[in-house]
Amino acid sequence: MTSKETKKKPTENIDEGIANDNFLILHNDDVHSFDYVINALIDVCEHGYEQAAQCTLIVHYKGKCDVKKGGFKILKPLKEALIERKLNATID
Repeated sequence: MTSKETKKKPTENIDEGIANDNFLILHNDDVHSFDYVINALIDVCEHGYEQAAQCTLIVHYKGKCDVKKGGFKILKPLKEALIERKLNATID
């Protein structure tokens, strides 16, 4: 690299509503059926059936799963929709 060349930093979007640095986390419970959770992920997060089923299995066996990545402003309504369905969800 010559002295005239400079390293370019990747531009970072510091608006937390747009930056993709948050995760919507679905937590396990002993109440809902697999089909109920799969359908909720399909409806709320727009997952395909296979992705929703895999997330549901991860939640069941590991206790939680990040089901969506994105900005806080995008994830908040999704979290609220999952909570309306009586599912345990957080944003980290």
